[in-house]
Amino acid sequence: MLLDKIKKVDSCGGIDLSVVNDAGLIKTHDHLKLKKPVVFFFINDEKMLEINMNSLGHSTYTDTITFDYENDVDIEENEVMVSWERVQENAEWHKTTFVEELNRVCIHSLLHLAGQDDGTAEEKEKMRSLENKFLDLYCST
Repeated sequence: MLLDKIKKVDSCGGIDLSVVNDAGLIKTHDHLKLKKPVVFFFINDEKMLEINMNSLGHSTYTDTITFDYENDVDIEENEVMVSWERVQENAEWHKTTFVEELNRVCIHSLLHLAGQDDGTAEEKEKMRSLENKFLDLYCST
């Protein structure tokens, strides 16, 4: 059931969250053996910048921020912030569809929850490869 593993929250108002591939994210969640549900908050750039500055000390826009509570016994769900505007820009930049980029960003966050990092060039390459793997396995149309 969707609510057992993946929740989506439109924090912008008026976003069509039906374009998120729920089934694909649930299968990725299962494949990665994540223990806790994940709440995806879809927000605007300004809110993302505020969260990035307050939580991470970064004064830049970003497409996603993942709050990993997998091992925190006091918190029941992991949280992911996704900038709807940043995903739109990324899709244009990477010459892909908005839907593919949106699902890629969501998978990217699930990979972070599973322990995958992307701080180095090698880690970024591995992360991109895993994103492609899960997009192909579970989110291809």
